[in-house]
Amino acid sequence: MTIHDKHIALQEYISSLGSVAVAFSGGVDSTLLLKAAHDVLGDKALAVTLSSSLFPQRELEESKSFCRDNGITHIICEVDELSIDGFSSNPPNRCYLCKRALFSKMLMIAGEHNLAHVIEGSNMDDLGDYRPGLQAIRELGIKSPLREAGLTKSEIRQLSHELGLPTWEKPSYACLASRFVYGDEITREKLLMVERAEGLLLGFGFRQMRVRIHGKLARIEILPEDFPRILDEATRTKICDALKGYGFSYVSLDLKGYRTGSMNETLTQ
Repeated sequence: MTIHDKHIALQEYISSLGSVAVAFSGGVDSTLLLKAAHDVLGDKALAVTLSSSLFPQRELEESKSFCRDNGITHIICEVDELSIDGFSSNPPNRCYLCKRALFSKMLMIAGEHNLAHVIEGSNMDDLGDYRPGLQAIRELGIKSPLREAGLTKSEIRQLSHELGLPTWEKPSYACLASRFVYGDEITREKLLMVERAEGLLLGFGFRQMRVRIHGKLARIEILPEDFPRILDEATRTKICDALKGYGFSYVSLDLKGYRTGSMNETLTQ
């Protein structure tokens, strides 16, 4: 099946749902999903964005801008994941606890607006890593149209480029809780430390990166080709000084480089 066949399959699947609330983060996947839903269903497709301390403010602003520019009805719901029972202690099934609570809330929002389904943006590549949140999505009956259409991340980027979506080359992102070692408590203070650190690296031009937090140690993941830039003495000094100002005691560079799900590497499956 070609990428354009998959695009048609995506549209046909969404059309069959009748009306939807789209879980919209402003990332690559959910932006294509929302675009397809709006194209097919018009006002019967509603964007729902959860505003919380787990996502930087810049992500929320980008979500608002996209919906405003495309005339899409957008609901922003304030949530507090740290109040979810068991979440802040950061167990390996943290993502399950979170997704279960947040998508239950989205189902309520969909019901209040007489929308038949909630849809979300996981794709075929998400099936290869440890993703307990997908279990919650299945249990709640949330639909995953991009996976139904068989779309991979690279195909989503290609389609987004062809459709002129601003997110087609946007770096992959995940909630800030994914920067914590399982078992280490997630606090607002530490979330802010990570958010500020990653914002700083973005300001230096490091687009695909993570700052993992290990107690008071920051472990920076960037693409290996970016190593020479971060090791420039002036850049290195500015980054170290800034991160220590944010509350980190030590700043390290992961020599393996950027990769998704690095905190899952220590899990025994």
